[in-house]
Amino acid sequence: MCRKDAFDAGAVVRAPDAVPPSSEREAAHVQSLFRMAMHFRHHRCVKGATTQRNPAVPDYARGMPDLGSAPDLDLRLVRYFTAVAEHRHFGRAAAALHITQPSLSRQVRRLEQQLGASLLERTPRGTRLTEAGEVFLPRAKALLRSAAQAAAYTRAAAEPHRITIGYTTGLTVTPAVRELRNQHPDADAHTLHVAWNEPRAALLEHRVDAVVARLPFPTGQLHVTDLYDEPRVLLVPRDHRLAGKESITLDDIADEPLPRLPDPVWNAFWRIDPRPDGSPAPDGPLVEAVEDKFELIAAGQAAAIVSSGLRADLIRPDLTTVPLHGVEPSHVVLATRTDDHNRLVAAFRESAHAHLTGRGL
Repeated sequence: MCRKDAFDAGAVVRAPDAVPPSSEREAAHVQSLFRMAMHFRHHRCVKGATTQRNPAVPDYARGMPDLGSAPDLDLRLVRYFTAVAEHRHFGRAAAALHITQPSLSRQVRRLEQQLGASLLERTPRGTRLTEAGEVFLPRAKALLRSAAQAAAYTRAAAEPHRITIGYTTGLTVTPAVRELRNQHPDADAHTLHVAWNEPRAALLEHRVDAVVARLPFPTGQLHVTDLYDEPRVLLVPRDHRLAGKESITLDDIADEPLPRLPDPVWNAFWRIDPRPDGSPAPDGPLVEAVEDKFELIAAGQAAAIVSSGLRADLIRPDLTTVPLHGVEPSHVVLATRTDDHNRLVAAFRESAHAHLTGRGL
């Protein structure tokens, strides 16, 4: 599990091999970061070079000093820069980081001084990346990921009795976690709620070691196994024209606006978009949070196709569900990292298949 203390102020990177990457691609990213850092810091000092220009070599890769003289990079400063780059605004980034804006500005300037290059440019509408910042950002993210993985792997080796199990809204993991604790009384097992769109990120960032979630979500670098299926239903307000029907089909909701989410794969499955006849699903409001979706539906602005296991009608008494026939069910799965050999992960996988069946949960 990745913790905030992996990026404490004292954490520095002295050489590319100080952060053992999890793959050759990560290693290449980290190596590239250090080469670029040295170039930013020293390129003006490279004089008298008479080598002929090779058009196959990028400009920023010429005249780079030896990696042995690479500068120390404070991971905290790198993390601050990525926050500003993602928010495109110092104020919003400072709020997300829980620090003051002047302090954040000073820390980013320190990083720019270390690299010898300006990374961010303030504009009337916020902040934008400079050319150097565009080059640095993906490598900075790779460096932070590698540092988090290094810390997580080290903790896993030192603490093989720890496991964090994630779950998304409406899914119960208690029976499997209870069985895991019974079988492994030495295990320090924790549970953590994971947002609908974060199962893969939570695993790869080591916030959780296993997650029970509903497909679809990206599954690269993950080991995914099916647990059970849940029928899909239509969620509507209690005074809706379809409320109380024994069942409906897609033809009954051909003109019903359905909320959209900022994920095309998710939309394709949960909006059934396009429909089997190729027609598009009617557009509804764009939402990101489940609670916002519930409020829109209760207000009569939209209906939504959801899993029967979500039990939204119990969360909101002003909502009800109607069985939706003729559509593929929702698939509940267990996902773990493909390279995770923690004995507790394997034990939880067995427990999950034995106890998380969708019946009586």
